[in-house]
Amino acid sequence: MRLLNRNILTLATAQLVSVTGVVAMVTLGGILGQRLAPSPALATLPLSFQVLGTAAATVGAAWLMSRLGRAKGFAIGAMIGCAGSLVAVAALTADSFVLLVGAAAMNGFAAAFAQQYRFAAVESVPDKPAPAVALVLTGSLGGAIAGPGLAAWGVDWVPAIPFAGAFVAIAACYVAITPALVRLRIEPSERAEDHQTARPAAAIARQPLFLAAVLGGVAGYGAMTFVMTAAPLSMHVVDGHTLAASAAVIQGHVLGMYLPSLATGWLVMRFGAGRMMALGTFILAATLLLGFTGREFMHYMAAMIALGVGWNFLYIGGTVLLGRSHTPSERFRAQAVNDFSVFGVSAIGSLSAGVVMHAFGWNGVLAAAAVPVALATATLAWVRPDSRASVEEAT
Repeated sequence: MRLLNRNILTLATAQLVSVTGVVAMVTLGGILGQRLAPSPALATLPLSFQVLGTAAATVGAAWLMSRLGRAKGFAIGAMIGCAGSLVAVAALTADSFVLLVGAAAMNGFAAAFAQQYRFAAVESVPDKPAPAVALVLTGSLGGAIAGPGLAAWGVDWVPAIPFAGAFVAIAACYVAITPALVRLRIEPSERAEDHQTARPAAAIARQPLFLAAVLGGVAGYGAMTFVMTAAPLSMHVVDGHTLAASAAVIQGHVLGMYLPSLATGWLVMRFGAGRMMALGTFILAATLLLGFTGREFMHYMAAMIALGVGWNFLYIGGTVLLGRSHTPSERFRAQAVNDFSVFGVSAIGSLSAGVVMHAFGWNGVLAAAAVPVALATATLAWVRPDSRASVEEAT
């Protein structure tokens, strides 16, 4: 089966669009929130609602795709993303903090559908899941450039409404990708006996491999979202770095998230998903230590790039590991539980980032992020996903 097929190309392009929208909101959400929020402690609330929206919509997105199929589900997600971008324009037009929060939540809803792109990649190329996921994630490199770029360049594109032009452009991108998503054809192989032996979600969730995959995702996404949400606020508002500098750091962070995808798929096949996830937790721990060393531009940049690399190893490794813990007929159930867990914790982290930043500063944010990293490290050491016993258990 060809690795680089039409499905993978479409999914990679859709990933680019989704990441562009998410990263633009990450870059601008805290700054616009600072301007529109009734209290400085609420400045990161739009970003929190973006993550909360993703968590809230994960189960619904998986259920909808199980009924309508991947293609229609992805198209619906893209239209939600378009609508959310237009609501952001309305928020800036009316100087409405409530509308800005609503736009971020809708962006999160769309991201919940986009999170399923990686599972669709596995289903499109089941014999090479790690490279397939990695190739789809390389589409995010364009989003890493376009998201912060639109945030910085689109300030004056719409006269008298700063930053509105960026959200108009993102809405147009969602419209453009929708026809290609509708034409997706994904038919994962399923055996008749899989339907007869499909387990309830609780039984799937009790497996050590499933726990390792989920907790790896929780640590990667939870720590990453928590720190990333606070970073622009710490840089621009507290430490006085320019908006362009803050955008550059977010851009570097997102490149760190997705540029390793060019090699991560091969590394997972060569060394195993569990080992790459363990390396990811080590890099996240090093990231937090690096963040304590200073508050200059290069300190932020180095820490945020490393944060992205650690997330990449956990994300791709965890996706592959998750696929080993369920049968094809159980995929939507297992994927929904995984994504709800990951983004539920991410939402909590994002919701608390502004409060922790306001009360304890940047160092407090870094210290709090160490907790999920330590938990994932301990779980991977216990499960040892690449050991012979774990492999035999999954077969």
